[in-house]
Amino acid sequence: MKSNTVAASKVVLSELMLPSHSNFSGKIHGGYLLKLMDQIAFASASKYSGRYCVTASVDTVDFLNPVEVGELVTLKASVNYVGNSSMVVGIRVDSENIQTGIKKHCNSSYFTMVAKDDAGNNTKVPALEIKNLEEVRRFYDAVIRINQKKKLKTLEEKFDHTSDDSLENLKNFNVIVKNFSKTI
Repeated sequence: MKSNTVAASKVVLSELMLPSHSNFSGKIHGGYLLKLMDQIAFASASKYSGRYCVTASVDTVDFLNPVEVGELVTLKASVNYVGNSSMVVGIRVDSENIQTGIKKHCNSSYFTMVAKDDAGNNTKVPALEIKNLEEVRRFYDAVIRINQKKKLKTLEEKFDHTSDDSLENLKNFNVIVKNFSKTI
């Protein structure tokens, strides 16, 4: 069985944030950071699998601290989990004021990437060699997130938004319910 290490998937990307990357409030646009995160997830998964990879999903993108123009942003990525054709890439985003040296954690996220063969079909990825307890923790954290997503999907499929109880419960939220028919 072919395998690969977490270390083989590690990628670091640093980029100076320019005024052209900023939004209307003068902070770095979240969409620009997501673009960089998608690029490093691709690089990490492709480096690990030796295949072209595509983004299947993005989990938990919480912007913890804003990034300022002129700061150096550093993204670190590695594969935390592998399935048959999928890999979960963990990404950490930090920024540094290069004049003061002050660093801040801006974001951590998880991208699920899928390896493709030359015909564009999903293809098997190497088994993951886990070499220390930190890698064990990251692997199981990914397993827990995957299982939580499956449970949430089951709940969403079972939930009846058309029931009288569901419609009555809307009074507990900041919504105005207009008269409408329950038929679609």
